[in-house]
Amino acid sequence: MKRKETIKEFYTHHGQEYPKTGKFNVYRREEFACDSTSLPPNRRDFYKISLILDGEGIISSADKSIKINGNTITFMNPLIPYSWEPTMENQTGYFCLFTEDFVSQNLKAESLSQSPLFKVGGNHIFLLSDESAKLLSGIFGNMLREIQSDYANKYDLLRSYVQIVMHEATKMQPPEAFYQPTNASERISTLFMELLERQFPIDSPSQIIKLKNANEFALQLNVHTNTLNRALKETTGKTTTEWIAERIIKEAKALLQFSNWDIAEIAYSLGFEHSSNFIIFFKKQINETPNQFRKSLVYIS
Repeated sequence: MKRKETIKEFYTHHGQEYPKTGKFNVYRREEFACDSTSLPPNRRDFYKISLILDGEGIISSADKSIKINGNTITFMNPLIPYSWEPTMENQTGYFCLFTEDFVSQNLKAESLSQSPLFKVGGNHIFLLSDESAKLLSGIFGNMLREIQSDYANKYDLLRSYVQIVMHEATKMQPPEAFYQPTNASERISTLFMELLERQFPIDSPSQIIKLKNANEFALQLNVHTNTLNRALKETTGKTTTEWIAERIIKEAKALLQFSNWDIAEIAYSLGFEHSSNFIIFFKKQINETPNQFRKSLVYIS
């Protein structure tokens, strides 16, 4: 996997000077060459929230690519590899960038810890109604005015604006994605999902997932394997093995697309002792070998 792009490199890539007070900044997209500057696939060492009001482009996040056509908000964090390719001029909207220094405990409060800004899995791209786009546009306008002010506590106020944006995005999530477990099966399923997701993303060939099968997850959760399977089947309709396979395939696709690691390195990091076993597993899941999948990827340039 490539080294993470730094926030300073991001500014240089756009032909902009890096501001010394760089822990939080907000810009109009039309003033930052967003309609003519592509972002190559990579992880960044900063957070970015983009509000696209007008303009078209293709954004790729992990193994998904989505064509954007106005009224969209995206949330990217240092864990997510992503790319951006504008396909038309006259892009309008806003975006804000901030580093870990800006993130406070309040910003990562329990109610927002599952928001798309901090969550590794799930959706990070949301299509907006005209009403939502107008509301968020007003919030970003407030951010822009505040960052230029001399108010002593402006960064606290800016964190509040970011929280409002995060809350608005949370409303756009499917309701079932944000429920609190009410019985034992839901509690076990929630803990399993958190444990599964905690192993990813993989940033180095030397990083190896620790939990690879249902028995290992059940042991970690202090439940019987049958209890774990029954809980997941009851609450999600899928077995433990199906969830593990699905998440490994998702990470495998991201590594095949965004890294130059060879198949053996990817297989090893995903818990396969022999690359041949990984190849068989991958082909069984998506009907292609890893090399066939990698060759079929067409990077839009």
